[in-house]
Amino acid sequence: MPDTCSTTEAAERLGMAVRSVQLMVDRGELQAWKTPGGHRRILRSSLEGWLASRAGPAPAPAAPLPVPAAGARPTTLLLIEDSVHFQNLISLVVKRELPDAVLHVASDGIAGLAMAGRLEPDMLLIDILLPGIDGAALITSLRSHPQFARSRLIVITALDEAQREPYRFALEGVPVVHKTALVTELPPLLAEAAAALTA
Repeated sequence: MPDTCSTTEAAERLGMAVRSVQLMVDRGELQAWKTPGGHRRILRSSLEGWLASRAGPAPAPAAPLPVPAAGARPTTLLLIEDSVHFQNLISLVVKRELPDAVLHVASDGIAGLAMAGRLEPDMLLIDILLPGIDGAALITSLRSHPQFARSRLIVITALDEAQREPYRFALEGVPVVHKTALVTELPPLLAEAAAALTA
């Protein structure tokens, strides 16, 4: 019997939402079949192959990141982003830059807000344009709530500078990364936020 795993296990391995993994199976990006009960079983070799095909050469880190003390909670990130493509891309960048961190993904603002309250993440990566909630209002409320005072916020957006003007009040003082520059601009921001958390 081939070595397989559930969609939940695959999601944890990839740092994605279970729904994202299900969509990858549906698109044929991962090899899987369904049990008589309707559960997907994913070939581990397919999962490893997908990861290997997307792992580029790791750039030299700007500075070594501090190693968390034994028993300390790993750095926790929450990504609130509705695009599966960008969920995958950001997951890969985070895994490369912060291999010991734990990334949680929410596909809409309402779920993201609930997860933020439960997880109290060290870093929040949020898209401005989200289904179900005004992204600017979400960012403003998270920034003003004492519970998230220590959370480092990074905004991800496809909006150019002119299109971001209506959201200026929410974005003031927050690092903003345009989606076309994720691979180059997000890594140093992650490293800077991680260093600040342990300072």
